[in-house]
Amino acid sequence: MGFNTSTGLLGSYSLTPTPNPTVSDQNYIDFTATATAGWAQQYLPELYDQEVERYGNRTIGGFLKMVGAEMPMESDQVIWSEQNRLHIAYKNDEVTANSDVDLVISTGVVTLGSALNNSIRVGATVIVADTATGLKTLKCYVSAVSGQTFTLKAYTADAFTSIQASGTAQVNVFVYGSEFAKGSASMVGELKPDFQQYNNRPLIIKDHFKIDGSDTAQIGWVETTDESGQSGYSWYMKSASETKLRFDDYLETMMIEAELTSSTASLNAGSITGITGSEGFFAAVQSRGNVFEDLASLADFDLLLKNLDKQGAIEENMLYVNRELSLTFDDMMAGLNSNYQGGASFGVFDNQADMALNLGFSGLRRGSYDFYKSDWKYLNDATARGGFGDISGALIPAGTSSVYDESLGKNIKRPFLHVRYRASQTDDRRLKSWVTGSVGSASYTGDDVMEVHYLSERCLITQGANNFVLLKES
Repeated sequence: MGFNTSTGLLGSYSLTPTPNPTVSDQNYIDFTATATAGWAQQYLPELYDQEVERYGNRTIGGFLKMVGAEMPMESDQVIWSEQNRLHIAYKNDEVTANSDVDLVISTGVVTLGSALNNSIRVGATVIVADTATGLKTLKCYVSAVSGQTFTLKAYTADAFTSIQASGTAQVNVFVYGSEFAKGSASMVGELKPDFQQYNNRPLIIKDHFKIDGSDTAQIGWVETTDESGQSGYSWYMKSASETKLRFDDYLETMMIEAELTSSTASLNAGSITGITGSEGFFAAVQSRGNVFEDLASLADFDLLLKNLDKQGAIEENMLYVNRELSLTFDDMMAGLNSNYQGGASFGVFDNQADMALNLGFSGLRRGSYDFYKSDWKYLNDATARGGFGDISGALIPAGTSSVYDESLGKNIKRPFLHVRYRASQTDDRRLKSWVTGSVGSASYTGDDVMEVHYLSERCLITQGANNFVLLKES
């Protein structure tokens, strides 16, 4: 049970068990909760002096510490900009779902949807492809542009008969260069680089623990071992320790699960004010990244790789998955192993089946990508996302991204995932803890209690979300 990271009576960040039973303000823990009331009485001969860790390490945090960093901020909002694509292409993927993205060709004239800006210029050379298969292509010259339309002249004699099935057709267009006659004027119009701006705001997260003064006088000794492996004797205030462990987990799970409040949300009704929400990891990837459902085979995994090719094509990636998807990956890899026998992969000790069995893998290379697989406890724990099963994992790019920081006024490199917390010269709100009451060193109120308070103000920044993949179950 984790005690060394909790607050002692003096309000410090360390509650450390001592090698011998010694009363100290740094090793006091509470064992007077309702479920264990009266248990810590030294004169009871039945008393076991060591807790049973029936759930093992109960914390579910650590994910963001592995993939990101923490950095201070002074404002109520973080604003950053991300580059758009370099080349010009129009793709008609959602004709039935949204007419604003229509890309229709008729007698050599392409009409863009009203929501699209026309960046095609006279003199450009383009490739036109049918959206049905993408296999019928035609190279054309842009001869005229007017509003949301541009006129194409085919380079070959077959004109548009291979693209148009019956007068009109939905198409994809890609600009691959330009061509001009000798002595002609320069290209009319210019392309100005654009960027996408994003922002997020920090959340204030709070918790506290309270104990009566009389209960703090009850001393019972328990030999404890915390989640970091440190052991020793503590006089027991267990609830305070577990409150701190739970709060540490909330600091991470809030960054993963947080949602921005929409204008139509029921949260905006009634007397609730000041609750704005924040964009967490799952929300950012679902709105700006990629979502892949029911990954179950190597063919599915290859589809995922093809989508990565269309994004940043970052070579090294991390896979954080639940138990079910982890076993699915193991089975996929084992099926490709020449030593695969009866569902087991002989992967260690020179692949000798009679020496050892390696039933799992931690990394693979497929195509030009490297992947490192790790279990994500948050997706397995029955009291966390593991109790739902709708999200099976996430693919996260390794390394850093380069973005324009609005406050600094220059390009900076940041981990794709990182936490920003409020801090200034007078107050650091990364993780605050203080004690109030009349017990121990605290004497700020007249109440015969001791209250331990915890507070943090932070938000998660998900940069380059197009390189992330959220793995879901349908």
